[in-house]
Amino acid sequence: MTTALLTTAGARIHYQVQGAGPVLLISQSGEGNADRSADLVSRLAGRYTVVTYDRRGLSRSILDEPDRTPTVAEHADDVHRLLAAVTDRPAMMLGCSFGGLIGLQLAHDHPGQLSTLIAHEPAAPRLLPAEECAGTLDALAGIQEVFHRDGWQAALRGVMAATGIDPARQEREPEVRPQPFGPERAADFTAFLAHDLTTLCRSTFGAAGADALAAGPTRVVPAIGAATDPTVYSYRCAEVLAGRLGTGLTRLPGGHNGNLTHPRAFAARLDEVLTAAGQAG
Repeated sequence: MTTALLTTAGARIHYQVQGAGPVLLISQSGEGNADRSADLVSRLAGRYTVVTYDRRGLSRSILDEPDRTPTVAEHADDVHRLLAAVTDRPAMMLGCSFGGLIGLQLAHDHPGQLSTLIAHEPAAPRLLPAEECAGTLDALAGIQEVFHRDGWQAALRGVMAATGIDPARQEREPEVRPQPFGPERAADFTAFLAHDLTTLCRSTFGAAGADALAAGPTRVVPAIGAATDPTVYSYRCAEVLAGRLGTGLTRLPGGHNGNLTHPRAFAARLDEVLTAAGQAG
């Protein structure tokens, strides 16, 4: 594995590259830094050059203005510059939740840089019908209010409820390595609640953006967790995105965070989907 810092507008982004083959970038949500996908990456690196990174504001990435909330376009530009640094060919991307929103923005702003984007339950509320969108934004704002009043641990319960994660009933593959909420992970989750949740709610990516992608060169694959409650907003975002693109929904193992709980099965299914997308393209 190689690690490096990439200088972008207002930040230096820590990233990691491992494996061999076509480039696959993984962008996670919440407190997911470059190491959060380790179990998944280890199962993909035999077929892909896997790129992971610390989103600006997380862990080892360095901000010029730490207290400023970035836009989703800035997050997408970070990935644009990161991919340009590691390959001159169209890359593949797995974007999970907030990472899925970043991927959609990247595909919109830089057509052709991605050959395939798997948007796994993308956190893009403005894809939803107006009333549903308003309710979702109110609920997310409520989570952020809890964070500011009671701290990240209290807000964590709201995030899990919003994405359909029940830690008491969540299945995991037996070999998954535990990732407790130590100081670094807690700091990253705090950054997500303080800044990225605001970015998510302010994002304007919606129907017009999806329609532009439908006519663009990137093959967008809306995906959901096989165990995700179909009423939660992230599932609904994928569902509405699939409708705008005129595609079906791809089911991946586990729930909203199946890439973490079911890395072996998730990697195998992901490989199938990427292979099929490449053959179709």
